[in-house]
Amino acid sequence: MSSTNEAAASMRENRSSRIRTICGVAMLSAVAYVLMFLEFPLPMIMPSFIKMDFSDLPALIASFAYGPLAGVAVCLIKNVIHLMNTQSAAVGELSNFILGAIFVTIAGIVYRKAHTKRGAVLGATVGALVMAFGSLVSNYYVVYPIYTNFMPMEAIIGAYKVILPSVDNLWQCLLVFNVPFTFFKGMCSVLITFLIYKPLSPILKGNR
Repeated sequence: MSSTNEAAASMRENRSSRIRTICGVAMLSAVAYVLMFLEFPLPMIMPSFIKMDFSDLPALIASFAYGPLAGVAVCLIKNVIHLMNTQSAAVGELSNFILGAIFVTIAGIVYRKAHTKRGAVLGATVGALVMAFGSLVSNYYVVYPIYTNFMPMEAIIGAYKVILPSVDNLWQCLLVFNVPFTFFKGMCSVLITFLIYKPLSPILKGNR
């Protein structure tokens, strides 16, 4: 009888945990979707078609609280919903999902293996770094080739050359501009996460 009661209690706990995770992912996805509208350009630092936003922040929090798959789910949901308001024929959403998924997956995996503050810092920093260099590959081979259907490559490179005339091709543009920008963007989310995650964690995990 005791083992039966323990099994039933375990099932209730697992069901409660799944419901809490689903609700948490839904809430964080909604926040991430709203944050996508609060994007802003960085004149004289990046071309105007590349904007700064903090929509990866909720996905990073989800990855720490519930695991890397939850973080990827937030990245996917916010971008799927944002397709209703896309101004880039889904190219921006595709790029945002690819890079965000890389970021939160690595951060979540490292944090799961080293469940300490140091592990979280290491995971998030490595995730931001891999995301930055991943942007070089994804933009060069996937995102920008699609984007050329709407904006000629000469115009894209020209937008970079306005800021730095010495860049001559897309690879140089991405390496000089996009890689450090993407790393900086990721580290901003990391910094904010560590400022707010501790008070949020008990709420997200149902401990309060």
